[in-house]
Amino acid sequence: MDQSKTPLYSKLVRHAEGKPMSFHVPGHKNGAVFPENGQKFFEDILKLDATEITGLDDFHSPEGVILEAEDLLTDLYKTEKSFFLINGSTVGNLAMILAAIQEDDVVLVQRNSHKSVMNALRVAKARPVFISPEYNSEFGVAAGLSFGTVESAIRQYPEAKALILTYPNYYGLTYDLKSIIDLAHDHGIPVLVDEAHGVHFIAGDYFPESAVELGADIVVQSAHKTLPAMTMGAFLHYQTERVPISKLKFYLQALQSSSPSYPLMASLDLARSYLGSYNQEDLSYLRAELEKFRLILEQLESIRILPGDDPLKLTLQSWSGFELQTSLEAKGIFTELADPHNVLLVLPLLKKDMAHRLEEAADKIKEVVRTIPNRQKPPESKLTDKMISTLAVSYKEMEHQLCEYIPLEEAAGKVCAEQIIPYPPGIPLCLPGEFITEEDIQMILYLIGKEAKVQGGELLHAGKINVFKSWRI
Repeated sequence: MDQSKTPLYSKLVRHAEGKPMSFHVPGHKNGAVFPENGQKFFEDILKLDATEITGLDDFHSPEGVILEAEDLLTDLYKTEKSFFLINGSTVGNLAMILAAIQEDDVVLVQRNSHKSVMNALRVAKARPVFISPEYNSEFGVAAGLSFGTVESAIRQYPEAKALILTYPNYYGLTYDLKSIIDLAHDHGIPVLVDEAHGVHFIAGDYFPESAVELGADIVVQSAHKTLPAMTMGAFLHYQTERVPISKLKFYLQALQSSSPSYPLMASLDLARSYLGSYNQEDLSYLRAELEKFRLILEQLESIRILPGDDPLKLTLQSWSGFELQTSLEAKGIFTELADPHNVLLVLPLLKKDMAHRLEEAADKIKEVVRTIPNRQKPPESKLTDKMISTLAVSYKEMEHQLCEYIPLEEAAGKVCAEQIIPYPPGIPLCLPGEFITEEDIQMILYLIGKEAKVQGGELLHAGKINVFKSWRI
């Protein structure tokens, strides 16, 4: 198929150029009824903000241009069926998990998964078995799973109905996903992958292989993270007989808006075309520009540069990730995230001769690091047990338990009753139903002290955490 085509976007443009009179929703009437102070930025985009009128198809039952756009996506990724998502990877994770499992099913889950995965498990009332990831001592973060740990989990829980993985992690680190997928399939277990940060992997051999290429059953990707798509734009790829596509389609229509954003869908159409037309000359240009940027930064003595497996992710390691991020923001450089050790940059997927600001950014980073102490040594390596764990309190039991707020320093050994989620990256530090450890408490106090963004934990600012009353180690 011709990946240069943009059937949905092109149809919207033709519709707007016909100067239609709107007697349908949305209420801005192609931008004619809109606050004057917003016209400058919204005027053009509102002309594309239509609804399911004749010729523009129906997102939840596509037969025309939306179907054609999704068919091009399917062709690009070589799947059985690929879908546009308008509520981000979050809705894709919810839909694929609810389609694959039922209440009380045992599910093997990578512990450092996004909160949307954890929320889906709770909605499904599943019985999660958490598999601890490897610890990357260079980055000081949780990475992927080892084959041996997954093998052990399957041996202990042969009745598992699904294996849910995250690949790559937020920092662009990958692992031997292919062997794990093959292992799960040998035991009849479908593999569901949150590949939010790997949508661009099929662009060429400069990147790791995608979970789609490696044979995962269902893969969810955030198109907006590294492709030129609007925020909340995502893809879902289906290629399996292990999960009924009828169930998947039901949850996609049930969980996504019945009033889909046409500008968002059009941006997915354009992003797919951008990726589908990416060629070797583009890849060579990208590689050269990113390499120049990285080499400049590697000359700076006060920071350490940690490229991940994904070249679009570049990590700056310093004496304090949070403080380095604050200093960069003062120079107008806004980064993806900071943690106690690192600041993460998400770099652009450039095409040949495309203008960029990497050199300007490098100059500003130089200015910042001149004023900071010499970097400390990398985070100390720590040994982590390859633990396989379950919830101390099941999702069903949670519905009948009383909760109370207690001082944080008294919470070790108690069972958490709320999610504590540093954001980004959105990976829960504490989950409802899990025992709280002394290490958890120390990390929470550290994050609070650094004024890091934490979702959940309504009374953490007052030094309290919500726990189940009658449960403790």
